[in-house]
Amino acid sequence: MASTRRQQPRRRVWPKVKLLLLVAVVAAGATALYPIWRKANPDPPELTVRYRTATPATAAAAEPSLEIFNESKKPLPLSDVALRYYFTADGGSYAFNCVQAAVGCSNIAGTVTELTEPTETADHYLELRFTDAAGTLKPGANSKGIDVQLYRVDHEKLKQSDDRSFDAEKATYEESKTVTAYKRGVLAWGEEPDGKKPDGDDKSAKAAAADAAPVLPEDVLFDNFHYTGPKDPALFKHGWLVRTSDGGPGIDDTWSADGVSFPSAKDALGDGQVLNLRASTDGTKKGTKQASVGTAGREFRAGTYAARIHFSDDPTAGKNGDHVNQTFYTIGGKGSSYSELDNEYMPNGGWGRYGPKLDNVTWHTVDDRVYNTTLKSLAGWHTVVMTVDGDVVTYRVDGKKIYSTSGKYAPRAGMSVNFNTWFIDLPFKSGERAWDMKVDWLYYNAKDALSLDDVDAAVKDYSQSGLNYFNTTS
Repeated sequence: MASTRRQQPRRRVWPKVKLLLLVAVVAAGATALYPIWRKANPDPPELTVRYRTATPATAAAAEPSLEIFNESKKPLPLSDVALRYYFTADGGSYAFNCVQAAVGCSNIAGTVTELTEPTETADHYLELRFTDAAGTLKPGANSKGIDVQLYRVDHEKLKQSDDRSFDAEKATYEESKTVTAYKRGVLAWGEEPDGKKPDGDDKSAKAAAADAAPVLPEDVLFDNFHYTGPKDPALFKHGWLVRTSDGGPGIDDTWSADGVSFPSAKDALGDGQVLNLRASTDGTKKGTKQASVGTAGREFRAGTYAARIHFSDDPTAGKNGDHVNQTFYTIGGKGSSYSELDNEYMPNGGWGRYGPKLDNVTWHTVDDRVYNTTLKSLAGWHTVVMTVDGDVVTYRVDGKKIYSTSGKYAPRAGMSVNFNTWFIDLPFKSGERAWDMKVDWLYYNAKDALSLDDVDAAVKDYSQSGLNYFNTTS
């Protein structure tokens, strides 16, 4: 008799089906709920930002001080990081400078950008980026203070009460999520004005954070004079001195900080600021003020000196005719090592010779010099270049060679770099008048004797990258 297979009851299969359905439902629910859970339980941040300020709501400049902490277990190159400080523009253009930083102001670039989707408390932001030379933070380390200034180039006061990142109550360092930080372009800290927060899973959500600041060349000084005024602490931290001491040249003992300013200029590099040096007089020594700014350091000798300068043939105020001298020069050493290179522009001449004229003078000692005079108006903007290549000194204007000297007249000592506007004498004893000389930027390269094209290309690159100042010569 054949055996008959018994069918398995359906009731034994159904529980397994129900179990599978339950697992599927739970998995689907978990998947749907994961983003909510993830938002409530984010990964610890890789970095944090602390902020402080000492400025009131109404101030000449915003002065945020920032610190970056590496909260991860891996080294953090600062060149991977960008910071954004958000504010509401009150009008006009804005600029920034770095006052001091443990990582070095030379290693910090800054740009001001308008938001495409503004809010009530943010329509612009200042972005700070770092060069490779800023270094790497070890796990648990912090960058220490990064002190910057943000200000209007027309020097009107700021209203900070409606600025997203400003917080007058943070007089000492505290965490601030209104200052955002990006690591390789991905939001890593803080909350953007539109409410976006860091999301460890959204690796494709790239912010518009810029690349790292460019690699700095060695033995170069660059400055495009982004300063708030003659008493700006950044001006002195960057190695500049405003002369107020006694002595000459010109009308003795009349050097004053009153003639030094940093106005905006549409024809300046990037429509930014210039150094303005004003000499003024009423025809008397008591009523005369001369202006001069120079480097405190005297480490400059061989290489290329270049500056974009606006010379004036006419006074800014008052009648014409003064024997005014608008000068870009270097000076250093004493006695047998005395060294000086001069570009002296005199629109009305001086020392018994007519103008307008440019004197290029190379000194061996205070009693031994050689010079060349170019009888030509240089009113307006010009790029003035001096190169020291071995024992050969060459002067150029707008790329054209003007004069060259050699032999014993080459610099024998390190020099300072200076700009000034001063009166040779006072031919008119009444009537107030003022003369202005403007300087757009200074570039110095200690290694190479460069062409105008090379200088212009370097300066343009620095400015577009947000490098307003750096000094790698010391």
